[in-house]
Amino acid sequence: VQLQASGGGMVQAGGSLRLSCAASGRTFSRGAMTWFRQASGKEREFVGTIRWSMNTKYYADSVKGRFTISRDNAKNTVYLQMNSLKPEDTAVYYCAARLSWIIGSYEYAHVYDYWGQGTLVTVSS
Repeated sequence: VQLQASGGGMVQAGGSLRLSCAASGRTFSRGAMTWFRQASGKEREFVGTIRWSMNTKYYADSVKGRFTISRDNAKNTVYLQMNSLKPEDTAVYYCAARLSWIIGSYEYAHVYDYWGQGTLVTVSS
């Protein structure tokens, strides 16, 4: 499985961006695709995930109500719509995937088997 993340860029606070993560090599029917981010000098943190089979989504408290994950089954692609962006959202955003769902562990980076290359989001104040 290969993941290709795109859509990052620079935006002013309050603005919006949409990130994409396209998966190739395998069609997802189970498991999860998840977004993480890593700010400079900080650890990678969970942003949000979508459980592929159930289309259920979970978000970090820091982005809840501002970020939305969606998917396009035909394109095997997951999107992260980011609204009301804040300077503290500045980070490299990574998509990750697992082929099976793990209850209670989706927010941990080490459970994911596949990673995209990351895309930089910069939010200016």
